[in-house]
Amino acid sequence: MSTKTFPCSQCGAKLEFAPGQAALKCPYCGHQNAIEVDHEATAVAVEELDYDAYLAEKAGNEPSLAAQTVKCKACGAQSQFAANIVSDRCPFCAAPLIATEAYSQRIIQPKAIAAFDIKEGEARQKFTDWIGSLWFAPNALKQAYRAERGLKGVYTPYWTYDAASDTPYVGQRGVDYTETETYTENGETKTRSVTRTAWYPAAGQVHVDFDDVLILGSRSLPHDKADKLAPWRLDKLQAYRDDYVSGFTVEAYQVGLEPGFTEARGVMENEIRGAICSDIGGDHQRILQMSPRYSDIHFKHILLPIWISSYRYGDQVYRFLVNGQTGKVQGERPYSVWKIIGAIALGAIIVGGLFWLSQKK
Repeated sequence: MSTKTFPCSQCGAKLEFAPGQAALKCPYCGHQNAIEVDHEATAVAVEELDYDAYLAEKAGNEPSLAAQTVKCKACGAQSQFAANIVSDRCPFCAAPLIATEAYSQRIIQPKAIAAFDIKEGEARQKFTDWIGSLWFAPNALKQAYRAERGLKGVYTPYWTYDAASDTPYVGQRGVDYTETETYTENGETKTRSVTRTAWYPAAGQVHVDFDDVLILGSRSLPHDKADKLAPWRLDKLQAYRDDYVSGFTVEAYQVGLEPGFTEARGVMENEIRGAICSDIGGDHQRILQMSPRYSDIHFKHILLPIWISSYRYGDQVYRFLVNGQTGKVQGERPYSVWKIIGAIALGAIIVGGLFWLSQKK
């Protein structure tokens, strides 16, 4: 996020953060500088901020950093170039980026950051294994992957929200009961047991507390895949400092604080619905009306580590994500229609052959 560099005291090259080692390491001579954790600064960084007070006092005046930002013309992602890089590929869509197209921008400075624990080599192996395990993938996919197999370490912006909620509701409780039913079959009168549901009115109020509801601050990643990278080890958050981002890409926030909370409410309401159903009881539940009220809202703005590979197949971009803390993987992939048709045809031939053999016996 910053253009600050850390020269190696041995050879003068730029030091880069070494995942899992809490140190800056020279990629050429191997010299390392240990990073000392500032526990006092970390304690301040992980404190939740009051949502309403922040909007009233600091909205639009958030602490920020000056950064040389490159906006991808293909996908719109905004990321920062290191000072010694003149060209690169967009980590989100593999389109070319050129440093001469960078512009100065003030961007929100996250208070806390979770550093990379998973090394690039380990993330790359997970990508290789994943590509090799895909069923019904086009043969040309592996060629596309080898041509654009760049793996990028990206610090991705997130919001976390805490809140208390009180939700009055109106609904119905369904209680199953069994009764005997008479029916006629082939001229014969028979009886059978049938389960039916009686519905009764229900109303009440539920209280649910929320802690660290994570909302992605990026529009550049596939949300369904990014969400499945959880869980994150938020207990390892530390105060933001330039050392941790040296040698890595940092994406700028694309989702503001208020829109982020709107998304968080959607996540919270799913849990509130579950609490209401438990409160209604019975065998089945219907929620006719619910009115969540949120209070004691707090938030943090943080950076989380994701290894990203983007590769093109045909006219579409596919992305592969690795949780930089745990190594959990998620990816997008194409399918070969011809391979699927071939598998179906082969299955039909095998079933037909087995049927023919059974008939001959």
